[in-house]
Amino acid sequence: MNASDISSGVGVLDKAAVILGALASGPATLAELVAATGLARPTAHRLATALERHRMVARDLRGRFVLGPRLAELSAVAGEDCLLVAAGPVLTSLRDTTGESTQLYRRQGEVRVCVAAAERAAGLRDIVPVGSALPMKVGSAAQVLLAWEDPERYHHGLQGARFTATALSGVRRRGWAQSIGEREPGMASVSAPVRDPAHRVVAALTVTGPIQRLTRHPGARLAKAAVDAADRLTDAMRHS
Repeated sequence: MNASDISSGVGVLDKAAVILGALASGPATLAELVAATGLARPTAHRLATALERHRMVARDLRGRFVLGPRLAELSAVAGEDCLLVAAGPVLTSLRDTTGESTQLYRRQGEVRVCVAAAERAAGLRDIVPVGSALPMKVGSAAQVLLAWEDPERYHHGLQGARFTATALSGVRRRGWAQSIGEREPGMASVSAPVRDPAHRVVAALTVTGPIQRLTRHPGARLAKAAVDAADRLTDAMRHS
């Protein structure tokens, strides 16, 4: 896209947007940025370096301009909002289908936080209030949130965990995780990954209930429903 192709009436913003749009195609030297945007070389350099100060643009190991980390951070916030909007109906439907409590967890550092839930109306249930911070060392949601992590966080996360690398390999192969009494004695759960448009796991959708109902093989009963619900949330992220 050339700088002359768009106009909001605020020239400097239009030119900055054109630079970001050009970098969406991949890394670019200053000369390549000038060719792609139609901007004068001094203007392209001034705006690119200004965007770099705001972390909207960064440099790769060869010194080329690339999209910066701030864009990914803003995208994550926007994606989370879209995810939470879509999560309510999906969690409620999953609860009604399975008859068990449902939750959605996101990882925040060394804990996983319940960001949405639909509780079973009556009977023995596992109540996890929205906002609860639970360990990343136990539970099917923790397994899902760790299984597809980058190697450094993956190996760090396994230290002291109640599950093993072999168990997480099975999670990646099946596409879901189960736990029996890991977080709380007498309770079981099944979780499935929710992914963003870049296919990164951003949340874990979970169904929980007592072992006496879910049995010691909860995945046999609940895995398909959990995966289908997680896929609906993934589709909502993709189309948001």
